[in-house]
Amino acid sequence: MTSNEKAIDFLERHGMTPESVDPDVYIYRMLSEMKAGLAGEKCSMDMIPTYLSNDGVLEPGVQAAVIDAGGTNFRSALVHFQPGGYTVTDMIKRKMPGTDAPCTWEEFIRFTADAIEPLMDRADAIGFCFSYAATITPERDGRVITIDKEVVVTGCEGQLVGASLLQELERRGITGKHIVILNDTVAVLLGMAAGLDKSRYSGFIGQVSGTGTNTCVSLPVSAVGKLGLEGDKGVIINLESGKYDGIQGGDFDRLLDEHSHNPGQKHFEKLTAGVYLGEICHLMLNAAADEGLLSDECAGKVRALPVFDSAVLDAWACGEGFDILGGNEDDHSFAQTLSLALFQRSARCMCVNLLALAELIGGGRDKPICMLAEGSLVQKGRCYRPELERLLQLYGTEKRGIALELRVGEETTLPGSAAAALLNT
Repeated sequence: MTSNEKAIDFLERHGMTPESVDPDVYIYRMLSEMKAGLAGEKCSMDMIPTYLSNDGVLEPGVQAAVIDAGGTNFRSALVHFQPGGYTVTDMIKRKMPGTDAPCTWEEFIRFTADAIEPLMDRADAIGFCFSYAATITPERDGRVITIDKEVVVTGCEGQLVGASLLQELERRGITGKHIVILNDTVAVLLGMAAGLDKSRYSGFIGQVSGTGTNTCVSLPVSAVGKLGLEGDKGVIINLESGKYDGIQGGDFDRLLDEHSHNPGQKHFEKLTAGVYLGEICHLMLNAAADEGLLSDECAGKVRALPVFDSAVLDAWACGEGFDILGGNEDDHSFAQTLSLALFQRSARCMCVNLLALAELIGGGRDKPICMLAEGSLVQKGRCYRPELERLLQLYGTEKRGIALELRVGEETTLPGSAAAALLNT
């Protein structure tokens, strides 16, 4: 048996083959659950209404102040839209408050007000990309559920982000401002769509495929029964699709989940996201060493390896970077097969997610559906993106007649936050 055959047999025995995720089966299962969630019924995804619309066109010359509060960095800037694009000025990047030491909610809000106060003489609209768990209100504010990702802000739970910031600005004599709260996936959709001729497309999907995984979609308000809204404008739904639990994993997915800090949660994200793929491969290689499938030298080095990230997998999948494994060509071929399989399975899962959304939109027949993506896997992964594009062509265009256009962007949260504020006054 060749090393490749051994690797495939290993994957099959442990339920880890890419083929275990059959888009023809799972697309409609995920679609059914999305529809249930939109109707207010039981759903493993949150299906969060953002009360934001992608409808409308940004007039040249408009601008907004923007804030991006992420897991590590806090950015503030001014975004100015012009024909054919946008410019970002007055950019300041700081470390996120609560990273080095805990801070209070009041300190976080004062820090945020300090960052945008110098911009308030040039912008009335504020777009705030808040990459933490929050419930979006009909006023397009965000009520904090929790702030995590190694950031500690005490007293944040239940606070309204926008109202708190506006109150602090008013205390400083700054009035008449309008603020919109959104998350990074929604910002990707809005930021990339802002520069497009929207009339060319029958629908829009936002996608993050990187350290984490999530999707959002623009739908008519009539399709979102649990909102009870009326009107002809669309509304963007943030799925929190990383929580979807309808795709069965294998032995090492269960092992990873058991030892994670959030067992039983984020099932889909653990199958797909870059932050987990390296850890899964680490578990698989250690098991392969225990099963005698690697040379003694390679097995010893594998057992001594710390957990590695998806960049290491990307190198192995491309036949590079095997020095840290030692061993021989058979060991390297074995590791390459495992790495490729994880990227292929991740791409199959995302294909299911995107095509379920395409079916939910019901477009793609006369005009393409535009899928707007960002994140390290889809931007930098040499194996992931080509596989995702191949699967979308096969299962979307060839099998279902859905025309799809995948567009990959970079650093779109700032223009997306500005577009959110300017399109949703």
